[in-house]
Amino acid sequence: MPPTQVVDTMQDVDASHLTQGTMVSFHDVSMVYDTGTVALDDVSLTVADGEFVAVVGPSGCGKSTLLRLAAGLESPTSGSVAVDTPSRAFIFQEPTLMPWETVRRNASLLVDLAKMPAAEKQRRVDAALDAVGLAGFADQLPQALSGGMRMRVSLARALAVEPEVMLLDEPFGALDDLTRQDMQMQLLNLYDRAGFTALFITHSVFEAVLLADRVVVMSARPGRIAAVVDVDLPRPRTADMRFAPEYTDAAEHVAGLLAGVR
Repeated sequence: MPPTQVVDTMQDVDASHLTQGTMVSFHDVSMVYDTGTVALDDVSLTVADGEFVAVVGPSGCGKSTLLRLAAGLESPTSGSVAVDTPSRAFIFQEPTLMPWETVRRNASLLVDLAKMPAAEKQRRVDAALDAVGLAGFADQLPQALSGGMRMRVSLARALAVEPEVMLLDEPFGALDDLTRQDMQMQLLNLYDRAGFTALFITHSVFEAVLLADRVVVMSARPGRIAAVVDVDLPRPRTADMRFAPEYTDAAEHVAGLLAGVR
């Protein structure tokens, strides 16, 4: 499903069992598809308001399914999912931009679906493009942009709706290493400034540890939570932290846990 449909299709997810200070909650969640594939089995997890949680695990372990449940794009077979706000944005693995529209029009797509004055929509889009460093490229077409810049347009599109919860499904997976590192710092800066709650799916242990307050390690399918690791790194995070002993120790610990569940 392309990002153009996210705002319209997001359902109101029950928030009745949320505890105080919890923004997203999965309670005994299992997901079985019509094909018989068991994607998730008895998953329970809470994400606090303002927390950044990253999820790692083997391919096919249900990481993306977890994210789609939080977005209200799917419903669990059993258990319950609760989100304390309808204000959510979903960033997919690919930017999926409209190639015939300018950067500004692509960044405006979600706010154009919202009921708000035109001046407010323009303010939000201008602020979002400025936040991701694309203010000077607003009139360019996507074909004129690098892969990292196209992903920044996708981030701007999500930021323009000013979400309280940001759901990110391996958004940097297709980028080269240098661009990926740049986008990681871009996301950290946006997180520090905007203060949203983030649930981030990735295959990279090093990315997860750099970005997150906690890293959730999933088992192989059917996906279960094998471990949750607290990341004791101060914020704001900086690029230099990649060389800190605390960072490498945490990454090695998560990698060891992940190796044990493959």
